[in-house]
Amino acid sequence: MLGAIAGDIIGSVYEADNIKTKDFPLWSEDSQFTDDTVMTVAIAQAILTGSPYVDNLKAYYHNYPEVGYGGSFRSWAKSESRDPYNSWGNGSAMRVSPVGFAFNTLEEVLQEARRSAAVTHNHPEGIKGAQATAAAIFLARTGSDKAEIKTYVESQFGYDLTQTLDQIRPTYRFDVSCQGSVPPAIVAFLESTDVEDAIRNAISLGGDSDTIACIAGGMAQAFYGGVPDSMIQLLLHKLDIPLWNVVEQFADRYSLPICKENPLKNDPSLP
Repeated sequence: MLGAIAGDIIGSVYEADNIKTKDFPLWSEDSQFTDDTVMTVAIAQAILTGSPYVDNLKAYYHNYPEVGYGGSFRSWAKSESRDPYNSWGNGSAMRVSPVGFAFNTLEEVLQEARRSAAVTHNHPEGIKGAQATAAAIFLARTGSDKAEIKTYVESQFGYDLTQTLDQIRPTYRFDVSCQGSVPPAIVAFLESTDVEDAIRNAISLGGDSDTIACIAGGMAQAFYGGVPDSMIQLLLHKLDIPLWNVVEQFADRYSLPICKENPLKNDPSLP
Protein backbone atom coordinates (compact mmCIF):
# COMPACT_ATOMS: atom_id res chain seq x y z
CA MET A 1 0.00 0.00 0.00
CA LEU A 2 3.03 2.28 -0.05
CA GLY A 3 2.28 3.16 -3.67
CA ALA A 4 -1.20 4.30 -2.66
CA ILE A 5 0.18 6.42 0.19
CA ALA A 6 2.82 7.92 -2.10
CA GLY A 7 0.13 8.85 -4.62
CA ASP A 8 -1.92 10.51 -1.91
CA ILE A 9 0.94 12.55 -0.48
CA ILE A 10 2.31 13.61 -3.85
CA GLY A 11 -1.17 14.45 -5.12
CA SER A 12 -2.19 16.36 -2.01
CA VAL A 13 -0.91 19.72 -3.24
CA TYR A 14 -2.63 19.38 -6.62
CA GLU A 15 -6.18 18.53 -5.53
CA ALA A 16 -7.09 22.18 -5.06
CA ASP A 17 -4.64 23.40 -7.69
CA ASN A 18 -5.07 21.04 -10.63
CA ILE A 19 -2.42 20.68 -13.29
CA LYS A 20 -2.63 19.09 -16.73
CA THR A 21 0.98 18.06 -17.18
CA LYS A 22 3.32 15.35 -15.93
CA ASP A 23 6.10 17.89 -15.46
CA PHE A 24 5.79 18.98 -11.84
CA PRO A 25 7.80 18.78 -8.59
CA LEU A 26 7.24 15.42 -6.97
CA TRP A 27 7.51 16.73 -3.41
CA SER A 28 7.13 20.06 -1.70
CA GLU A 29 6.98 21.51 1.79
CA ASP A 30 3.19 21.39 1.54
CA SER A 31 2.96 17.70 0.56
CA GLN A 32 1.07 15.85 3.27
CA PHE A 33 -0.95 12.74 3.89
CA THR A 34 -4.72 13.12 3.69
CA ASP A 35 -7.76 11.03 4.53
CA ASP A 36 -6.77 8.66 1.71
CA THR A 37 -3.69 7.57 3.65
CA VAL A 38 -5.41 7.51 7.03
CA MET A 39 -8.27 5.33 5.79
CA THR A 40 -5.86 3.05 3.90
CA VAL A 41 -3.92 2.46 7.11
CA ALA A 42 -7.20 1.92 8.99
CA ILE A 43 -8.11 -0.88 6.57
CA ALA A 44 -4.62 -2.36 6.85
CA GLN A 45 -4.78 -2.42 10.63
CA ALA A 46 -8.22 -4.03 10.55
CA ILE A 47 -6.81 -6.81 8.36
CA LEU A 48 -3.80 -7.24 10.67
CA THR A 49 -5.84 -7.41 13.85
CA GLY A 50 -9.11 -8.89 12.63
CA SER A 51 -11.00 -5.93 14.05
CA PRO A 52 -14.22 -4.76 12.35
CA TYR A 53 -13.70 -2.29 9.53
CA VAL A 54 -16.39 -0.01 10.93
CA ASP A 55 -14.57 0.31 14.25
CA ASN A 56 -11.25 1.11 12.65
CA LEU A 57 -12.63 3.69 10.24
CA LYS A 58 -14.31 5.54 13.08
CA ALA A 59 -11.30 5.27 15.39
CA TYR A 60 -8.90 6.56 12.76
CA TYR A 61 -11.21 9.44 11.95
CA HIS A 62 -11.12 10.51 15.60
CA ASN A 63 -7.33 10.14 15.70
CA TYR A 64 -6.92 12.22 12.51
CA PRO A 65 -10.02 14.42 12.28
CA GLU A 66 -8.61 17.21 10.08
CA VAL A 67 -7.12 15.57 7.00
CA GLY A 68 -9.74 16.37 4.37
CA TYR A 69 -12.68 13.99 4.75
CA GLY A 70 -15.81 14.38 2.67
CA GLY A 71 -18.84 15.76 4.44
CA SER A 72 -20.90 12.56 4.37
CA PHE A 73 -18.09 10.46 5.78
CA ARG A 74 -17.33 13.05 8.45
CA SER A 75 -20.96 13.11 9.59
CA TRP A 76 -21.06 9.31 9.70
CA ALA A 77 -17.74 8.98 11.52
CA LYS A 78 -18.78 11.48 14.20
CA SER A 79 -22.16 9.82 14.72
CA GLU A 80 -23.13 6.80 16.77
CA SER A 81 -24.42 5.04 13.67
CA ARG A 82 -22.76 1.86 12.46
CA ASP A 83 -24.96 1.66 9.37
CA PRO A 84 -23.67 2.54 5.87
CA TYR A 85 -24.93 5.62 4.07
CA ASN A 86 -25.17 4.30 0.49
CA SER A 87 -22.20 6.25 -0.84
CA TRP A 88 -20.92 5.87 -4.41
CA GLY A 89 -17.92 8.08 -3.69
CA ASN A 90 -14.33 7.16 -4.38
CA GLY A 91 -13.51 6.69 -0.70
CA SER A 92 -14.15 2.97 -0.98
CA ALA A 93 -11.53 2.66 -3.74
CA MET A 94 -8.92 4.96 -2.23
CA ARG A 95 -8.67 2.89 0.97
CA VAL A 96 -8.88 -0.64 -0.44
CA SER A 97 -5.30 -1.32 -1.57
CA PRO A 98 -4.37 -3.42 1.50
CA VAL A 99 -7.08 -5.91 0.52
CA GLY A 100 -5.44 -6.48 -2.86
CA PHE A 101 -2.14 -7.31 -1.17
CA ALA A 102 -3.35 -9.37 1.79
CA PHE A 103 -5.56 -12.12 0.36
CA ASN A 104 -4.55 -15.16 -1.62
CA THR A 105 -7.30 -15.68 -4.19
CA LEU A 106 -9.25 -13.38 -6.45
CA GLU A 107 -12.49 -14.64 -4.88
CA GLU A 108 -11.25 -13.65 -1.40
CA VAL A 109 -10.10 -10.25 -2.65
CA LEU A 110 -13.48 -9.49 -4.22
CA GLN A 111 -15.34 -10.61 -1.11
CA GLU A 112 -13.12 -8.62 1.25
CA ALA A 113 -13.19 -5.53 -0.97
CA ARG A 114 -16.98 -5.65 -0.79
CA ARG A 115 -16.84 -5.96 3.00
CA SER A 116 -14.39 -3.07 3.37
CA ALA A 117 -16.52 -0.84 1.15
CA ALA A 118 -19.96 -1.76 2.42
CA VAL A 119 -19.50 -0.39 5.94
CA THR A 120 -20.00 3.05 4.35
CA HIS A 121 -20.16 2.72 0.56
CA ASN A 122 -22.88 0.12 0.11
CA HIS A 123 -24.11 1.67 -3.15
CA PRO A 124 -23.38 -0.70 -6.08
CA GLU A 125 -20.97 1.82 -7.60
CA GLY A 126 -19.11 2.21 -4.32
CA ILE A 127 -18.66 -1.53 -4.04
CA LYS A 128 -17.70 -1.88 -7.70
CA GLY A 129 -15.00 0.76 -7.40
CA ALA A 130 -13.43 -0.97 -4.42
CA GLN A 131 -13.61 -4.39 -6.04
CA ALA A 132 -12.15 -3.21 -9.34
CA THR A 133 -9.24 -1.51 -7.58
CA ALA A 134 -8.47 -4.45 -5.30
CA ALA A 135 -8.81 -6.96 -8.14
CA ALA A 136 -6.40 -4.99 -10.33
CA ILE A 137 -3.87 -4.94 -7.48
CA PHE A 138 -4.25 -8.68 -6.89
CA LEU A 139 -3.89 -9.49 -10.58
CA ALA A 140 -0.88 -7.18 -10.88
CA ARG A 141 0.96 -8.76 -7.97
CA THR A 142 0.21 -12.31 -9.08
CA GLY A 143 1.67 -12.05 -12.56
CA SER A 144 -1.07 -10.82 -14.87
CA ASP A 145 0.08 -8.44 -17.58
CA LYS A 146 -1.59 -5.10 -18.25
CA ALA A 147 -3.68 -6.41 -21.14
CA GLU A 148 -5.07 -9.16 -18.91
CA ILE A 149 -5.83 -6.71 -16.11
CA LYS A 150 -7.56 -4.34 -18.52
CA THR A 151 -9.65 -7.12 -20.04
CA TYR A 152 -10.70 -8.45 -16.64
CA VAL A 153 -11.72 -5.06 -15.27
CA GLU A 154 -13.66 -4.15 -18.39
CA SER A 155 -15.50 -7.47 -18.58
CA GLN A 156 -16.13 -7.89 -14.85
CA PHE A 157 -17.04 -4.33 -13.89
CA GLY A 158 -18.10 -2.69 -17.15
CA TYR A 159 -15.61 0.17 -16.94
CA ASP A 160 -14.60 1.72 -20.25
CA LEU A 161 -10.80 1.75 -20.34
CA THR A 162 -10.45 2.44 -24.06
CA GLN A 163 -9.68 6.16 -23.83
CA THR A 164 -6.04 7.17 -23.48
CA LEU A 165 -4.75 9.70 -20.98
CA ASP A 166 -4.31 12.21 -23.79
CA GLN A 167 -7.98 11.78 -24.67
CA ILE A 168 -9.19 11.97 -21.07
CA ARG A 169 -7.03 14.86 -19.86
CA PRO A 170 -8.43 17.89 -21.78
CA THR A 171 -11.99 17.57 -20.51
CA TYR A 172 -11.52 15.75 -17.21
CA ARG A 173 -12.89 17.60 -14.21
CA PHE A 174 -13.16 17.10 -10.46
CA ASP A 175 -15.25 13.98 -9.83
CA VAL A 176 -15.48 12.23 -6.45
CA SER A 177 -17.56 9.29 -7.69
CA CYS A 178 -16.09 5.82 -8.07
CA GLN A 179 -17.33 5.68 -11.65
CA GLY A 180 -15.61 8.98 -12.40
CA SER A 181 -12.35 8.26 -10.55
CA VAL A 182 -11.49 4.58 -10.79
CA PRO A 183 -11.41 4.16 -14.60
CA PRO A 184 -9.03 7.10 -15.20
CA ALA A 185 -6.85 5.92 -12.32
CA ILE A 186 -6.63 2.48 -13.92
CA VAL A 187 -5.71 4.03 -17.28
CA ALA A 188 -3.01 6.06 -15.50
CA PHE A 189 -1.55 2.80 -14.23
CA LEU A 190 -1.93 0.97 -17.55
CA GLU A 191 0.00 3.67 -19.42
CA SER A 192 2.78 3.91 -16.83
CA THR A 193 6.37 2.76 -16.99
CA ASP A 194 7.01 2.64 -13.23
CA VAL A 195 5.46 3.73 -9.92
CA GLU A 196 6.47 7.36 -10.22
CA ASP A 197 5.18 7.52 -13.79
CA ALA A 198 1.81 6.08 -12.75
CA ILE A 199 1.47 8.76 -10.08
CA ARG A 200 2.49 11.51 -12.50
CA ASN A 201 -0.01 10.16 -15.05
CA ALA A 202 -2.82 10.28 -12.50
CA ILE A 203 -2.06 13.76 -11.23
CA SER A 204 -1.75 15.11 -14.78
CA LEU A 205 -5.45 14.41 -15.34
CA GLY A 206 -6.54 17.00 -12.79
CA GLY A 207 -9.67 16.36 -10.76
CA ASP A 208 -9.43 14.66 -7.37
CA SER A 209 -5.69 14.39 -7.79
CA ASP A 210 -4.63 12.78 -4.52
CA THR A 211 -7.29 10.08 -4.72
CA ILE A 212 -6.72 9.21 -8.38
CA ALA A 213 -2.98 9.02 -7.69
CA CYS A 214 -3.62 6.94 -4.58
CA ILE A 215 -5.63 4.39 -6.58
CA ALA A 216 -3.12 4.28 -9.44
CA GLY A 217 -0.16 4.13 -7.06
CA GLY A 218 -1.43 1.01 -5.33
CA MET A 219 -1.78 -0.79 -8.65
CA ALA A 220 1.67 0.35 -9.77
CA GLN A 221 3.31 -0.89 -6.57
CA ALA A 222 1.77 -4.30 -7.12
CA PHE A 223 2.73 -4.50 -10.80
CA TYR A 224 6.28 -3.16 -10.54
CA GLY A 225 7.15 -5.13 -7.43
CA GLY A 226 7.47 -2.36 -4.89
CA VAL A 227 8.16 1.32 -4.41
CA PRO A 228 11.61 2.85 -4.97
CA ASP A 229 13.66 3.27 -1.79
CA SER A 230 14.08 6.97 -2.52
CA MET A 231 10.30 7.39 -2.51
CA ILE A 232 9.94 5.35 0.67
CA GLN A 233 12.48 7.54 2.42
CA LEU A 234 10.42 10.60 1.57
CA LEU A 235 7.25 8.88 2.79
CA LEU A 236 8.98 8.22 6.09
CA HIS A 237 9.59 11.93 6.38
CA LYS A 238 5.90 12.72 5.83
CA LEU A 239 4.15 9.99 7.85
CA ASP A 240 3.89 10.04 11.62
CA ILE A 241 5.15 7.12 13.70
CA PRO A 242 1.77 5.44 14.40
CA LEU A 243 0.87 5.35 10.70
CA TRP A 244 4.33 4.16 9.67
CA ASN A 245 4.29 1.40 12.30
CA VAL A 246 1.13 -0.08 10.76
CA VAL A 247 2.61 0.22 7.26
CA GLU A 248 5.73 -1.62 8.41
CA GLN A 249 3.77 -4.35 10.21
CA PHE A 250 1.61 -4.88 7.14
CA ALA A 251 4.67 -5.09 4.89
CA ASP A 252 6.27 -7.62 7.24
CA ARG A 253 3.12 -9.75 7.49
CA TYR A 254 2.59 -9.92 3.73
CA SER A 255 6.24 -9.94 2.61
CA LEU A 256 6.08 -6.64 0.76
CA PRO A 257 9.38 -4.97 -0.11
CA ILE A 258 10.13 -2.05 2.18
CA CYS A 259 13.22 -0.06 3.05
CA LYS A 260 14.07 -0.61 6.72
CA GLU A 261 16.85 1.94 6.99
CA ASN A 262 15.88 5.55 7.41
CA PRO A 263 18.97 7.75 7.01
CA LEU A 264 16.89 10.63 5.65
CA LYS A 265 14.33 10.76 8.43
CA ASN A 266 15.94 13.75 10.08
CA ASP A 267 17.60 15.23 7.01
CA PRO A 268 16.74 18.97 7.07
CA SER A 269 17.16 19.19 3.31
CA LEU A 270 14.03 17.11 2.71
CA PRO A 271 10.77 18.94 1.97
